[in-house]
Amino acid sequence: MSEHAEWSDAQAPAPSAPAAVTPADAADAARLVAFGLQPKLQPARDQEYAELLRRYREDPPFARLADAVAAGLGLVVLEVSPRAGMAVTAAEDSVFAVRMGDYARRTSADGGDRFLHGLAHLAVAAMAFPRPEDLADDGYIGRVSVNGVDAFVRQACRRLEERAEEVGENTDPATDAPGLEAAWRIWARRSAAGATKDARRLAGSTTGIVGKAAAFLTDSGFLQRTGDDNGGTYRTTARYQLQVRDMAGSAAMAELLELGVVPVTDGTPTLLPAADGDDLELAADAGLPFHS
Repeated sequence: MSEHAEWSDAQAPAPSAPAAVTPADAADAARLVAFGLQPKLQPARDQEYAELLRRYREDPPFARLADAVAAGLGLVVLEVSPRAGMAVTAAEDSVFAVRMGDYARRTSADGGDRFLHGLAHLAVAAMAFPRPEDLADDGYIGRVSVNGVDAFVRQACRRLEERAEEVGENTDPATDAPGLEAAWRIWARRSAAGATKDARRLAGSTTGIVGKAAAFLTDSGFLQRTGDDNGGTYRTTARYQLQVRDMAGSAAMAELLELGVVPVTDGTPTLLPAADGDDLELAADAGLPFHS
């Protein structure tokens, strides 16, 4: 019996070693991450991209390799799917990270405008996904307009000012004071539109700031422009939903929603409480594609 056991052990096949990663595998993984960094590229329109996505989903070692390549570049993989492609976001220490300060400086020399640009992005996200279930539903498409976002923020300004007066808070702080409280007060004092000599809206007006935010989000593959009404109308993409769902948790976002934002479907704003008493708190960790 012992001789049979020894023979069986000797004949048993050795566990197969994992396949070695080849330079071609590494190149394919890096190529997939490169596709993910092109947010406007749709997998359905690029055969190589679609094939690499299929390989990621069906080949776990390749998926781990692609994830490692992304991590090495300071990127976080949010989702890999036919609807979103390889959706990645930049970690705070990544060379691909976009800083709100840098974004605002490219737009205006006024340091106080940094808060206005941040508030514009918060308002777009809040209007695009006003309820937790909107963020959770992969099929949900949010719609916003430039004028609608501006009107929404101005309504929020009035609501916040009323709330501040009720508790006796200072309603006229220094313009360069940090935080949302200063941002909405600066917004309320800023012209909504204004115009240049050729009738273009001023970049420093609040609709100009919202327009800049919408253009940035469109260039980043987060919004798609759908028309010119109301200063420009937009619809959300799967990537934007993932960004808002995943990125930095924002007390400022929650504060906007706590004012009573009802579901928005046509890009128009309202701060009236929802008739059915929906819970309007934002899902945890919702935020923006920026780092402070």
